[in-house]
Amino acid sequence: MEKILFGDNQFFGVNHASDEKSRAQLIKFKEDAAIIKTLDAAMDAGIRTFMCTTYERIGNICETIKSNPVKYANYHVYPCMPYAHKYANAVTELGIMGAMKQYVPGNFVGSIFKGGLAYLSKDYGSIMELLIDTEMKMFKGVSTPVIFLQNIVTDLLLGLNAIDVLVAFNEYVQKKYNAEAGFITMNMPKLVTALERKGVINPIICTSINVLGFRMSGGKELYEKTLATKKCRVIAMQIFGGGSINPKQAIEYVCKLPNIESVLFGASSKANIEQTVSWIYEFDTQNV
Repeated sequence: MEKILFGDNQFFGVNHASDEKSRAQLIKFKEDAAIIKTLDAAMDAGIRTFMCTTYERIGNICETIKSNPVKYANYHVYPCMPYAHKYANAVTELGIMGAMKQYVPGNFVGSIFKGGLAYLSKDYGSIMELLIDTEMKMFKGVSTPVIFLQNIVTDLLLGLNAIDVLVAFNEYVQKKYNAEAGFITMNMPKLVTALERKGVINPIICTSINVLGFRMSGGKELYEKTLATKKCRVIAMQIFGGGSINPKQAIEYVCKLPNIESVLFGASSKANIEQTVSWIYEFDTQNV
């Protein structure tokens, strides 16, 4: 993985610091061309990896990437699935079975009607694989060397001690997509230990890491201990603590921690992208 990854929160109005900024970002990026322009600015600053949710509009971005193979040579996209709001909206509009008919093949839904909950509980692996394949359709023809499971699912399965499902996700994306699995979590120490016990060694984990301990379950000290003692490849996200940390201070703290393989951030302007990239390389002590 590259040292710096570019995120997509700003494109879809996710801003932890201000609802007003969220609305402004939604307006700014209402056209796909504005998203592409910002991705190009990040690419000009040396960032060639875009980490994004499987939001419907990302399909348009993938089409732009595929239609410009020279410009986006050696450009990578890291899908993060599932995009929970997509399924929630479908359930609201179509009902549970209507949503399932929309996102999984008809024969499979028919089997569920016949077998009910027993079928669901027996064949969770097949359901997972179908949903992964559905989410990955928009990325066909795009380089996706790492495929992530969103924290809403990772942490639910972690809490239920359903680690075998996480292992199955890891194995399926390797086998089907020749990619590495990544896990987004709000409890990195617990996840690393759980995966390690199941034989998943040196996993890719994207998690909140910041000097305030913002969204770091178990606390900053436990995260620092885990980074120093466990074998894992960590992507630091939410490094600015929802906008409450001085950016330069935030970057300095994260870059001096061990086992931080990549830093993930999002920005709306070329100037902010360039400044953040400059600070990351200034404070990076691992020279990745």
